[in-house]
Formats: sequence, C-alpha cells, structure tokens
Amino acid sequence: MRPRVTMVLAVVAVLLGGVLLVPTAYAKLSADDSSGGGGGGAASSSVAAPAPTPPPPPTLAAGRVSVAFKGQFFSWALMDRQTGKISGSANMAATSSTESMIKAWIVSDYLRQLKDREPPSALKEAARLAIINSDDTAANRVYAAAGGSYKPVRSSIPDPVIQRAIKICGLTDTTRGNTEPYTGFWSFTRMSPRDAVRLGDCIADGKAAGPKWTKWVLDQMSKVRGTTAKKDQKPSSGGGHWGIIDGLPKSITAQGPVSIKNGWTPIAGDGNWHVNCLAVTGKWSLAVMLRYPIKSGLDYGAQVCASVATQLVTPQPGAALKVPQQPVGKL
Repeated sequence: MRPRVTMVLAVVAVLLGGVLLVPTAYAKLSADDSSGGGGGGAASSSVAAPAPTPPPPPTLAAGRVSVAFKGQFFSWALMDRQTGKISGSANMAATSSTESMIKAWIVSDYLRQLKDREPPSALKEAARLAIINSDDTAANRVYAAAGGSYKPVRSSIPDPVIQRAIKICGLTDTTRGNTEPYTGFWSFTRMSPRDAVRLGDCIADGKAAGPKWTKWVLDQMSKVRGTTAKKDQKPSSGGGHWGIIDGLPKSITAQGPVSIKNGWTPIAGDGNWHVNCLAVTGKWSLAVMLRYPIKSGLDYGAQVCASVATQLVTPQPGAALKVPQQPVGKL
C-alpha cells in the first residue's frame, strides 16, 4: 500500500507546486507506520526534554516583616552580600546600644593589628571566650590590648577601637554612647541595624580581622554556646546561642556555618532589655535591635529575632514563628 500512498502524494505535490511536501509527508507516514507489525520501516527518533533547572537553595532576601512587638524600639536590616544592597525596617538607621554584639569587632580589631603574629596564649583565649561565652572580663582584656579607652566623657566621638570600625567598615550611624551614666564603655556604643549588617559583612569579607584571622573569628562566632535559660546567664558572661539562628530552617543552616554574635543587657536606667542579634553567612548579613520592658524577659527578644529571620527566608517553607503577645519569662 505504501507505493500507492507515495504516488498520490507525488500527484498532490505537482498540483501544489510543493516539491518538498513529498519527502516530508512520506517521512511522517513512515515513522507512524514503523510501529506496526510487519514492515521493517525505519524506527522513529526522539529528542530528550532538557532536565529541569533545580531551584536555587533557600536564602534570606528582602521582604515584608510583621511583628506584634511591644516595646520602645524595634529595628532590623538585611544585607545581600552578593550585591551589597541593604533593606530593612523604615527606621533601620536609628540607633541603640550595641551591648555584647560589638565584641565580635573588638576581637577582630585586636587580631588585625597583629597581622601575621600570634597573640599571647592568654589573650587568644580571652578573644575566644569573649565571643563564644560573651565573657565581659575577657572582652575587656582584648579591648585594652586593641587600644580601647574607658574615658567617661560627654562626647559623641568614639574611642579608637570604634573609630576604626567606622572607618574600615564604612559605618555611617555609629557614635559613642554619651548619656550619663552610659558613657565611655564599649557596650554603650550606639549603632543602627544598618551599620550592624555592614559590620557583619566587614567581619566576613576579611577587612575587620585581616587575612590571617578572619576564618578564626568566623569559626568562633559559629561556636557561640549557651541559651537564654537562667542557668546559662552569669553576671559577666552568658549563653548567646539563640535569636536569628533559631529562626533559620535546616535548608539554610545545612549550607554552611552561620556566624552569630548577640548582645543583651537589662538596663535599669531606662527599664528596658537592650537586645541585639547579628548573624552573617557568605550570602547575607542580618541584624535585629530591640529595647523593651525588662519584665518581658530575654526569651521575648530572642523570639523576635528568630521571627524576623524566619519571615525573610526565601522561598518561604511555611508560616513564620509567632511572637508572644504577652511578656514571657523573668530573669
């Protein structure tokens, strides 16, 4: 029957003037016929569909954040470290005291000045404890070795250690705490979340600690230990492994270490917890800064930080953590 089909098609081709119609139509008929029982025709060929492109791994990206916050100050900022773009709350340039969050800079500033030299073993251990245990005594030793000054002066001009942070990391909102009795101490350095994410980026990209010590500093920040529990909170040190890190899904934490440094102090002078959370990875830097009534407890601030992080996860794996409406816990 195939020769007859060919002849018919050839006649049609002549009538239509379409000489290319015959081989095209015949090829299709041959392919269709080859699956039938007898004839020994050529097998049809197929082109495999391209494999679907896998979606990019989850990350933190600019987005809307909604927190039922009850307190005096709530602000956050996120830097995309690939582009340098900073997004955040409308007040991300407003400032609050850094508390222990600044210890990551103090350690970095001291180590950078050493260049390729090793610090004395006692100072290296102090640097480690200042980060992983948020130890104030250890931080004071490193701060002094870095050239820090405790002059209690009414001035917005920071001491040399913080001045270097401003210059090296390109900070624009950072000043010395200059309201009595909170003057002259590193913990009362006033910084915005916008500057805090710049600081995180500065530590991660090597400008803060220098080529020899950056990996060491980030490693210590990834090993911060202890919780908000009362047993982990001491007079001059405390557990700091909470906040942003608790708001990140395993799909993000499994990509690599997350380096963190929190700061937290109940300040009797204004009746508020001053809580700050900083986290940085190879892709982003996130900071959340809070002031809220002491009666609300440290857990409240930790949950706010976690909630902000969860809400910025892209793509969203599910609902964000809920922040308690009422104060939780007492220390």
